[in-house]
Amino acid sequence: MRAAAQGGPAPAQPLPGALESLLERISRGDREAFDTLYTAVAGSVLGLARRVVRNPAQSEEVAQEVLIEVWRCASRFDARQGSAMAWIMTLAHRRAVDRVRSAQASADREVRAGVRDHSPAFDEVSEQVERRLEREQVRRCLRQLTELQHESVTLAYYRGYTYQETAEVLGVALGTVKTRLRDGLIRLRDCLGVSS
Repeated sequence: MRAAAQGGPAPAQPLPGALESLLERISRGDREAFDTLYTAVAGSVLGLARRVVRNPAQSEEVAQEVLIEVWRCASRFDARQGSAMAWIMTLAHRRAVDRVRSAQASADREVRAGVRDHSPAFDEVSEQVERRLEREQVRRCLRQLTELQHESVTLAYYRGYTYQETAEVLGVALGTVKTRLRDGLIRLRDCLGVSS
């Protein structure tokens, strides 16, 4: 990555509306606007990728992929849906999660291939089935949350973000995140049938 994302001094935060303006220029192919945006957001994108992916080399790859996606898809940004920084960080989070899922799927395939010849005991099989059913029930209940609740719960409880980090990634106020989390957790509790 360029020096801006290598851990050098963090660039000053752009003025409100500056990133949105840069994205509009980038959507018309303005490379200078992209360079400016890159310098402004690369460190944040890389930081988020590192928190999710945990592998430094893969985190850098994810950050590069995200910034390329910003270049290619700048015209898809809609200011009515949120801030430019929130849009970019959402792209980064999704790409990082995809990388983690891909790595996990690969590891799972290797494990299955390694244990294919071993017949697990009945207790192990029943525990695996029970865990799988519980995970599926949680996934089903998560799908019933609103998108905003789902994003907040995923970042705070599955990705280990603090409430403040969750608010920053989503580009909303801390109080808004707390409300979304509270409402989302209540809906999850009701869906899962957990008594309070």
